[in-house]
Amino acid sequence: MTLIAVAADKGAPGVTTACLALTLVWPRAVLLAECDPAGGDLVYRLPGARAGQLDPGRGLLSFAVAARRGLSPGQVLEHAQKLRGGLDVLVGVVGAEQGTGLEPLWGPVGAALAGLPDCDVIADCGRIGADGPHYDLLACASSVVLVTRASLEEVVRLRERVAAVTGALALRHRQGIPVSVVVVADHRRFHAALTETGQALGREGAARVIGGLAYEPKSAGALGGEQSGRLGRSLLLRTARDLAGRLPLAPGLVGPAGRGE
Repeated sequence: MTLIAVAADKGAPGVTTACLALTLVWPRAVLLAECDPAGGDLVYRLPGARAGQLDPGRGLLSFAVAARRGLSPGQVLEHAQKLRGGLDVLVGVVGAEQGTGLEPLWGPVGAALAGLPDCDVIADCGRIGADGPHYDLLACASSVVLVTRASLEEVVRLRERVAAVTGALALRHRQGIPVSVVVVADHRRFHAALTETGQALGREGAARVIGGLAYEPKSAGALGGEQSGRLGRSLLLRTARDLAGRLPLAPGLVGPAGRGE
C-alpha cells in the first residue's frame, strides 16, 4: 500500500521515537520497518509477544537474503515479528557492517515494502548522509519525512539535507515524492517552533513543515508495542495522531485519514 520513509540529518535525534509513535496511532494496518543502514536497536529495546525477546536473525537481514533469490511483497511479513500488544515489526541490522552488506539490495527491499498488500509501512531510515545506495529505498516511498529539532544549527543542516534528498530523488526520476518536515519541540514552544522552522525553510522551499511531535522524554522511553494507561493520552501520542492525518502522499494516493492528496 504505502511506504513512508522517516529520516533525519546526522545531528537530529528522534527518528525511531517518531516512527514508533506514528505506528502506534496509525489508523490502518501498519508495519514498522527498521531500515537504518547504520544499525538499529529495536531488537534489544522492545518486548516481543508473550513477554519474549525479538529474534535478531529474523527481520531485514533475513529478508534481504531472500531478496538475492528474488522476492515478492507478500513475503515481507514472513520475516516480521510481533511486539507485545500485537504491532508488527521488521527489525533491522544491528551494525553498520551488516548495513554495508545490504547496499545492492536497498532498492529491491524498498520496492517490496512499498508493494506490501493490505498494509502500510513506516520505515525508520535513521540518520542519512550523502547520496548513496540507501537512497534507493527512499526513492520507493510515497512520502519522505525528515525529523528535526528547532535549533538554529539543526535547521541549517536540515536545509542541506532537504537539498540532498530532493537531488537524490531527482537522479532516480522520483521528483514527485513529497518531502516533508516534522519538528520535535517542547510543548511550551510547540507552535512557535513549527512556525520558526517553516520560516527558515522558506515558502518556496523543496520541503514544508507539516506538523510536530511533543518532546516528552518519559513518554518516549515508555514506547513499546502497545498504548497503555497515560501513554495513550500523552502529548507525544496526541501530536502523533494529528501528524498521521497530515502526512502527504504521492499524487493519486489516499492518506491514512481517508483524504485524497
